[in-house]
Amino acid sequence: MRIGAHIRSADPLVAAEERDADLVQMFLSAPQSYKAPKPRDDAEELIASGLPIYVHAPYLMNPASPNNRIRIPSRKTIAQTMEAAAAIGAKGVIVHGGHVGEEEEIAVGFERWRKLFEYADDGWEVPLLIENTAGGGHAVARELANYGPLWEEIGHFNVGVCLDTCHAWAAGEDLATAVETLRSLTGRVDLIHCNDSRDPHNSRRDRHANLGQGEIPPELILEVVRAANVDVVVETPDGDEGGGQQQDIAWLREHC
Repeated sequence: MRIGAHIRSADPLVAAEERDADLVQMFLSAPQSYKAPKPRDDAEELIASGLPIYVHAPYLMNPASPNNRIRIPSRKTIAQTMEAAAAIGAKGVIVHGGHVGEEEEIAVGFERWRKLFEYADDGWEVPLLIENTAGGGHAVARELANYGPLWEEIGHFNVGVCLDTCHAWAAGEDLATAVETLRSLTGRVDLIHCNDSRDPHNSRRDRHANLGQGEIPPELILEVVRAANVDVVVETPDGDEGGGQQQDIAWLREHC
């Protein structure tokens, strides 16, 4: 099991060393923008290092939106992010599930996700990992059960699952069975975002806390990580030199 952290993108190799991380996750462009990622001068160095890297797509991405001024730019930016991720040898690109319109059925969001992959023409070299979300009206991936019909539309593409513990907790899901549920619906869980929550179960609030310092019972967090037995990223609060995340990584290593 490899354990790492979401870090600032300026110097991933240094950030990994500071946290004693086996892997890193980062943005390749501004998280609140549709702008395309710029080529990285350190791409060859990152590939040569062998450090596993995951890329988080910008938060604005919503390929399930009924608004084509959101849906179409989301498709374009996701495609550009996928290409930029491949250029640094990334292991996957994480995208939130998004949401449909207030008057729409969730099922239309599954169809729009399929159209995102069809937009890719020949497909992408890097797998796209769809992350569950904490709240939001008409969210495509807040309820884990929605991964079943979603996978009927897109499961044959180069796609995977990212399970966020804070999001699942905030959405009211049963963390004890979350991994089993997703695997029964999709056949897989590819990445764990391991975060505690500042808020109670079913709060619908996405506020991360360091492990053991939030509302999620520590054993539940560990149960998810052990059951999944895949790469783990902590997206928890951090000090200037990785103090908080380094402690979270060390805690997971000690207990898993």
